Amino acid sequence: MKGFFRPTYLAMAVCAGLVAGQAMAHGYLSYPPSRAALCQQGINANCGPARYEPQSVGETDKGFPAFGPADGQLASGGKSLGAALDVQSAGRWSKTELAKRDVTFDWQFLAAHPATKFEYYITRQGWNPNEPLTRAALDAEPFCSFDTGNEIPIDGPAGSGGPLVKKHACALPADRSGYHVIYGIWTVGDTDNAFYNVADVDITAEAGPAPVDGWEGVANIPAVQVLLPGDKVTARAFRSGTESAEHSVTLDIQSAEQGQPANWAFDLATKINATQALIRAGARNGDGDIEPVRGANSIYAKAESGVTNYQMAFDLKPDTEARLSLQNLQPNYELVKGQAELGLTVSTNRRLNIEAGLYDANHKAVGSIRQAVEPGDSVISLDVRGMPGDYTLNVIGSTEDGRANLQVSEPVELTGDGAPDYDQVFPSGLGTYKAGTRVLQPNDERVYECKPFPAEGWCNIFNPNATQYEPGTGSHWEDAWIAR
Repeated sequence: MKGFFRPTYLAMAVCAGLVAGQAMAHGYLSYPPSRAALCQQGINANCGPARYEPQSVGETDKGFPAFGPADGQLASGGKSLGAALDVQSAGRWSKTELAKRDVTFDWQFLAAHPATKFEYYITRQGWNPNEPLTRAALDAEPFCSFDTGNEIPIDGPAGSGGPLVKKHACALPADRSGYHVIYGIWTVGDTDNAFYNVADVDITAEAGPAPVDGWEGVANIPAVQVLLPGDKVTARAFRSGTESAEHSVTLDIQSAEQGQPANWAFDLATKINATQALIRAGARNGDGDIEPVRGANSIYAKAESGVTNYQMAFDLKPDTEARLSLQNLQPNYELVKGQAELGLTVSTNRRLNIEAGLYDANHKAVGSIRQAVEPGDSVISLDVRGMPGDYTLNVIGSTEDGRANLQVSEPVELTGDGAPDYDQVFPSGLGTYKAGTRVLQPNDERVYECKPFPAEGWCNIFNPNATQYEPGTGSHWEDAWIAR
């Protein structure tokens, strides 16, 4: 199978008015960069075809949160193009450091359309980064939004490309720190869709509660992570960006009971107060004093300490007993018209979130699956589509607490009938088709080639209200396509 085309947008003299009115929009969050954007840059790996089309990821029905992507598919928009991006764990994706709470969001458009609004949600305090991303993991309301009056968001006409002309200056919530996901939404004005992009960020900006009687709030101790005996948690102090060892405090977890979030947070706050003269941790009591509580605590500092921020660092004891192996994997699987079902058994002694993918020599996925498995033996099956040749099956298993990240890779050969020669699976890449582009129509498993100018503009016309040029099925498909 050929590689995916990188987007090229054509100005069609004959069809300009028609294409501009009905072609699909394309764009992505460029700062902080979306998961798919970092895939395109090679920073995120094993992203599937999203690596080649960050501008197409996350496009689905507008109207979030009542409508839009299903929970667990917020990153992909429920489309196979970005399915690999729905994998969610604390260590799976590269993160963009945000050292200031004032953030200017930017988008890159390859086919800009009118925008009615842009919205930015963020994961709530205490969200679990090792569970699928859902609406419940996000704040109920966006922390920043812009009504844009159905304007073209770039300095150019509809359908052309470029960066966001009016950047979005926003302030992050004051109580967020560490790893969070920002959910950016571009609502398109002249289609029924919106673009949903996730950006993984590490918030290192100074944060904290309001001052209390001369004590300046500098950070929070979140009572979220369950700790085990042998784990350590350190409140790392910073003075103008430089770590201060004398003001940092480490707590060693001695028992499972102490490792409960409310308990270790209380013990850490207590130890801070016992060892630091110019630092206090806790919450204001009825007398106005700052005292430790069982749960989330705030950290306060006197100005003369020079401490401007604290960050929580967890040294977690690895789960060295976790095991993952593959059983019943065949050395080769036969393709029938380019398709095969690859079945195998995953054996493990832990509950794992499994991400399995079959990759060709260019590290392009030809089949993938995500599935939670329980301890014991579990059967998984990948639907693959490819050409005969040598492939690598890569299976990653992660525990929900992030203590174990296991990976197994095995060679697999595909034999039999290869998949038809095509560039895209329709309608993936819609808006980028040009003369000679070949697409596979899933409805009939046939390949169609986009006709040359002046007909090529019709190849990109497809939406719920304009299906007449859909290859093989539309009433006028032969005006745009040649069956191969």
